[in-house]
Amino acid sequence: MLVVKEISSGYQGAQVLHNVSFDVQAGEIVCLFGRNGAGKSTCLKTIMGLISTDVGRIACNGIEISQLPANEVPRHGIGYIPQGRRLFSELTVEENLEIGLMVNGKDHGFREEVLDMFPRLRERLHQRADTLSGGEQQMLATGRALCISPKILLLDEPTEGLQPSMIDQIRYAVKTLRDRGVAILLVEQRVDAVLSIADRVVFLENGRSHDPVRASEIQDKPDLFQRFIGV
Repeated sequence: MLVVKEISSGYQGAQVLHNVSFDVQAGEIVCLFGRNGAGKSTCLKTIMGLISTDVGRIACNGIEISQLPANEVPRHGIGYIPQGRRLFSELTVEENLEIGLMVNGKDHGFREEVLDMFPRLRERLHQRADTLSGGEQQMLATGRALCISPKILLLDEPTEGLQPSMIDQIRYAVKTLRDRGVAILLVEQRVDAVLSIADRVVFLENGRSHDPVRASEIQDKPDLFQRFIGV
């Protein structure tokens, strides 16, 4: 579904990623783990075209998207939920969702599916985004991304700053999407919040990727966390 092949990228001449490679299949959750500064968020931004690839290839369903401008990438069925949510704060919940629907011309029937997944948003349709709680804002950011009916979903720190009940709702939504066949690439610092739902794990270290590991094997390899995440 999503193939990242030996990509390198960075900011204004400072290289962050070095020949990073991995793939995410339909109906699979792959987690990117690594210390702060390892290049996790940079990797998602590069996939979305927000940062140019210096070398390498990114493909979605066999179609190369490496050189596409950022505004064209979502049209290939890739949804992106950035760290910090990045909502249109002065717009209402309904208006934020409408922006997601505009990407692929989805009708309001699909919006109803999103609202069924997050009933709290239905209660706040006419409320401005900047008046929502942190958990509600994360639901809205997730819902807006889902409004493009993504085949691939990228999430950057979705549980950051959330209380346990909200984390459970976000995790449930991610599992539901996985079960519907969506390929999910998840960046998260809270290992305990996502490891139980992950299929595979890719560790990034100093901008370089390591071979993926089955999530079920991680429990028996605590040395991996100490090596790649421990302080």
